[in-house]
Amino acid sequence: MAPRKAALAFILITVGLDMLALGMVIPVLPELIKGFTGGDTVEAAHYYGWFGTVWAAMQFFFAPVLGGLSDRFGRRPVVLISNFGLGLDYLLTALAPGLSWLFLARVLSGITSASVPVAGAYIADTVEPEKRAQAFGMIGAAFGLGFVVGPALGGLLALQDPRLPFWVAGGLSLLNGAYGVFVLPESLPPSLRKPFSWARANPVGSLGLLRAHPSLLPLTGIVFFAALAHQVLPSCFVLYTGHRYAWGKLEFGLTLAGVGVGYAVV
Repeated sequence: MAPRKAALAFILITVGLDMLALGMVIPVLPELIKGFTGGDTVEAAHYYGWFGTVWAAMQFFFAPVLGGLSDRFGRRPVVLISNFGLGLDYLLTALAPGLSWLFLARVLSGITSASVPVAGAYIADTVEPEKRAQAFGMIGAAFGLGFVVGPALGGLLALQDPRLPFWVAGGLSLLNGAYGVFVLPESLPPSLRKPFSWARANPVGSLGLLRAHPSLLPLTGIVFFAALAHQVLPSCFVLYTGHRYAWGKLEFGLTLAGVGVGYAVV
């Protein structure tokens, strides 16, 4: 495989593994939290909501930071460090003895999984303009595939051990990072790098793009409300169906895999 094709394959695998690992965790994490609350579904829902909010907040704040760091130091180190960091985070979750450790793991997961925009920048650096739409479409397909396989696999693994999906997700991320050390070249030459700037590397500063291009504001609003509606599902679905219908981990995983199939088709 040519170096460029191998690097593109690595980026797509990275995005797919991010979604695979996230999908594996969704059916299992609420039950793990519930185990630390003595089986109290209401209290578990409270903690799970906060954990989800913290994870998303870390993505919100750190995605532009990682983007700024990649503009300064290159895409390769940011993508690789994120892979290794995400792998260690899942291992920390697998070993967590209580809610405080799980909270720390969610923080680290939000930070390290905020590297998807850097993966997109890598694609923009290396793919010819006329082929970029196709390449970004492949990223979308990797998202969908990861979310189809992840919940089903997580549900099956959890039948053996509730913490096994976290071990597998961590191992996959670490193996992918090790693979990337050998196949991922730097895509941003030193001549095109920019000094790190907090004005650009923060969520508020990055919104300046919308001021410069007002036509993007309606589209951004649509994406925001679509994401808001989508996030309601994983935040309560597992605990709700387990409490009301006595569903188990396999039912959770297969149902969420069906959601992933719908996402991929659309």
